[in-house]
Amino acid sequence: MVSSRAFLQLLSVALFTLSPVAAQGSDSSAAGSSSKGLKPGQIKNLVTFGDSFTDTLVVSNGGTQWPVYVADYAKVSLHPYARSGATCSNNLTYRPFPSVFESQLPTYYNDTASVAGKLDSAETLYTLWIGTNDVGSNALLTGSDKASLVDVTKCMVNWVQDLYSHGARNFLFQNMINLDKIPLYATDSWPNRYWTSQRNATEWSVFMRELTLSANALTSLQLQALAPTLRGAHVGIFDSHSLFVDMYNNPKKYLNGTAPLNVDGAVRTCVYQLNSDQSNCTEAEGTDRDSYLWFDELHPSEQADRIVAREVTQVAKGAKNQWTTWLS
Repeated sequence: MVSSRAFLQLLSVALFTLSPVAAQGSDSSAAGSSSKGLKPGQIKNLVTFGDSFTDTLVVSNGGTQWPVYVADYAKVSLHPYARSGATCSNNLTYRPFPSVFESQLPTYYNDTASVAGKLDSAETLYTLWIGTNDVGSNALLTGSDKASLVDVTKCMVNWVQDLYSHGARNFLFQNMINLDKIPLYATDSWPNRYWTSQRNATEWSVFMRELTLSANALTSLQLQALAPTLRGAHVGIFDSHSLFVDMYNNPKKYLNGTAPLNVDGAVRTCVYQLNSDQSNCTEAEGTDRDSYLWFDELHPSEQADRIVAREVTQVAKGAKNQWTTWLS
């Protein structure tokens, strides 16, 4: 039997093999093939699915979410369906929030059922950024449900298949970020609004790193297998993980606020007493906020989201993007 360490090493190799960096080294890669990806000027509509990282109604970064920026930068029509607290499926990892499969997709299908509501499939890009709630506290990390990582990643990839069967043709799959570095799951974490109980922060961080790397490798392998079977489709993987790792390691390239650059704290930090609702909160103001990678203990900052928007805009415009690998 392969040990868990060896299994994770194999998955990491698989993930690198499918990453944009690895793909650039091959003429047969998505980046090197003119038949793959989107054409300049092709996309007129952006349809977004996911959780609080993408929700434009309940804003998680204290400002403007990345899809709104993309709509402005790329001059496309935004159709936002992502909702805070969402998982891929409540049948796998239950949370009392609108999941992708039980709420977001049905809502989209209902909205586009009429002739007036239909979107031109050739001119529409569909995005999914999901997983944070599926693998986190009160889910896989803490053993709070019976789903496995395989179940969850299959669900994520099935989003492509389901939309394809309803006529969609252009997909951007945004993989999971380095959640082990976000304050809630970092080794030096503190009791916060998302978890006030006693825990081993180092254990959580190590396990979260394994979960995110493994999930990203599994979805990459499944998408690589699925993409060739979808005639006329364009499937791309946006490597959110590598982008956020680079932001964490090289903040001077991305953060531009007036306070000292900070990739471990947050714009809004609330330190709770153990097992209590009593907290002490601090919040950066004005342009100081743009010095932070994280907005709070669980969400990227608005400046980080501007970077995401900048990169996704390149994709929507049909330009080459260093974080995106096109599989078809």
